[in-house]
Amino acid sequence: MKKIKIGIVGLGSIGTRHLKNLAAVLDERNIQYEMDAIRSNRGKPLSSEVAALIKRSIIVEEAVKESYDILFITNPTSMHFETLQKFSKNARAFFVEKPVFDTQDIDLDGLQLEKDKIVYVACPLRYTAVINYLKRNINVKDVFSVRIISSSYLPEWRPGVDYRQTYSAKKELGGGVSIDLIHEWDYLYYLFGEPEEVCSFKGKYSDLEINSDDLAVSMARYPNKIAEVHLDYFGRSLIREIQLFTADDIIIGDLINQEVSFMKSQKTIHFNEQRNDYQQKEIEMFLDIFEGKAENPNDLHTALKVLKLAKENSR
Repeated sequence: MKKIKIGIVGLGSIGTRHLKNLAAVLDERNIQYEMDAIRSNRGKPLSSEVAALIKRSIIVEEAVKESYDILFITNPTSMHFETLQKFSKNARAFFVEKPVFDTQDIDLDGLQLEKDKIVYVACPLRYTAVINYLKRNINVKDVFSVRIISSSYLPEWRPGVDYRQTYSAKKELGGGVSIDLIHEWDYLYYLFGEPEEVCSFKGKYSDLEINSDDLAVSMARYPNKIAEVHLDYFGRSLIREIQLFTADDIIIGDLINQEVSFMKSQKTIHFNEQRNDYQQKEIEMFLDIFEGKAENPNDLHTALKVLKLAKENSR
């Protein structure tokens, strides 16, 4: 394969993580590459570690005149649609950070994407050992009820960063738990498919200094089960798990402690996994899609469907 040209729009914490993982996977596969950091004029100086991995730093107005093999869109959610639209003819494949957009009222035809373009939307929890185990080993027909919770404290998400200045805190930038924590909706869809009906309640209830929603509680109805989804920004002790109720057992997938427990039979399966393990697996999958070795499991249409579930019937 010839040297591939990659652009990365947005180098915050997640963009930087993708950059490092991408470089590691490409090096492992002996694929030559060059990367551009595509930035606004307001961008902060790049760290020496990031600067060592890129060929040049280029502003958006210059980048739209370039051609890329791959473009990563990792800027704030509210800018995803505009960025994808602006670069729609400049790259063969796109990796879009989740959530795909900040609103469900999107006309995909407005992007003017050619049919052969690859657009993959991030869904990293699908690559965790816990979710993979449940996908492979649990028969969805045996599950009567599902409970999902993601509870964490927003000020502790990004050490050294004022949480009040992050996109998560700002509704106008696409912040708010219902879509910021769309991971939970994504893996619910991945495990059980699309529900028949969703009803949600959300709002700002804690004393966090934000204008986005810090709590969302939803019910998703399937023909043979109901799923409850609890998302919040104010939990002072990390909880991220899925509980499955069956006739024989209660199965808990704990994404923080990387384990699956069977409460009745008192069996626990432990996984030795770090966050970057599954993040890197996702990059490997994306490159497989780019190289034509795998089908795209989370294209724009699928990601928009999940976004609509997360925002549907919110009250």
